[in-house]
Amino acid sequence: MQQNLQETKLSPWKIILLAIQHVFAMFGATVLVPALTGLDPAVALFTAGVGTLIFHLITKGKVPAFLGSSFAFIAAIQTVVQNQGIAYAGGGIIVAGLLYVVLAILVLIFGVDRIRSFFPPLVTGPMIAVIGLTLSPVVISGNIVNADIGTFGQRWIIALAVVATMIIVSIFVKGFFRLVPVLLGIIVGYIVSMLFGFVDFSIIKEAPFFAIPDFQLPKFDIKAISLIAPIAIVTFMEHIGDITTNGAVVGKDFFKDPGLHRTLIGDGIATAFAGLLGGPANTTYSENTGVLAVTKVYNPFILRLAAIFAVILSLCGKIGAILQSIPAPVMGGVSILLFGMIASIGLRTLADAKIDFTNSRNLIIISLMLVMGLSGAEFAFIPGVTLSGMSLAALIGVILNKILPENI
Repeated sequence: MQQNLQETKLSPWKIILLAIQHVFAMFGATVLVPALTGLDPAVALFTAGVGTLIFHLITKGKVPAFLGSSFAFIAAIQTVVQNQGIAYAGGGIIVAGLLYVVLAILVLIFGVDRIRSFFPPLVTGPMIAVIGLTLSPVVISGNIVNADIGTFGQRWIIALAVVATMIIVSIFVKGFFRLVPVLLGIIVGYIVSMLFGFVDFSIIKEAPFFAIPDFQLPKFDIKAISLIAPIAIVTFMEHIGDITTNGAVVGKDFFKDPGLHRTLIGDGIATAFAGLLGGPANTTYSENTGVLAVTKVYNPFILRLAAIFAVILSLCGKIGAILQSIPAPVMGGVSILLFGMIASIGLRTLADAKIDFTNSRNLIIISLMLVMGLSGAEFAFIPGVTLSGMSLAALIGVILNKILPENI
């Protein structure tokens, strides 16, 4: 059952801490995308914050989701930025966002029940598991194994200190602090990193107190649009998985209320807004869904407050620099538990649906989804648009669930 401010009886400062925890969870991935594509991280933070508020407005404030930079668009945005510039990437992102609106109209035409028939628990369970298991090795490799600070052992000491803190707080600590294991884990990891001398305070000292992000108005070109916009077809599958996961955590059916068409429109308009200002495409964030699963506090207001903080961060260089100074192994430790929780929710979805694992049909569908989703397999069905990971697993699951006879 979704909790509200009255049910949780949280004081304002506790609500603020919960919102800050969500900001910490999304920050690393949200600024990584612009760092890899040549966009402005401050613009990404600003558009993520405003985009989240747009999403909540369109979804009637019922879905506790945070929208951050989408990884699915990285390669296409890189290509367009390098060859044509940020403005043309923005134009492609706007069209991608509007394509979401077209998909939402199709959902309205065909009905959510018909759409849902393509995504029964047999398909959504492995989809959710693939989300967590796909992200985990990437984050651990980049933030711990191959991070460019300290020794291999030192990086793991920091990460495990974060994991241990989150476990201890989640299980043994009573009262409010039990609701902020991620925040406390990051604080402990930051302190351990300071002891190793891994925290770079110079970026905090040099950062300005106030700075306007480098907003850039879009330009439209058919080549840039053809590279970026079709990716919305792939992220449609990801959107289905993310909203399914969010609903599974909260215990609500967001496909019906506020409706899949509203979540799609919210995601699409937020993405179009990001393109309008030169930011990366937006998507609902698994990191924040992981925080919901750990804390069991599902109040959408807290996510909206986190969005406001993200906008403030985009304008305040000092605070943003403090977050940027968090060493990679700290966020790697956080990700171990957050993405593991998401994978566990996928398994719980299968268990709650009482999926029969002695049925060959069920085993075939789940097995192929897991292997194709986690093996790094790719399939290019449109030039420049590649299905991989959760999107590929979802497509395989949907097709097999429809064509394989149920009585085998």
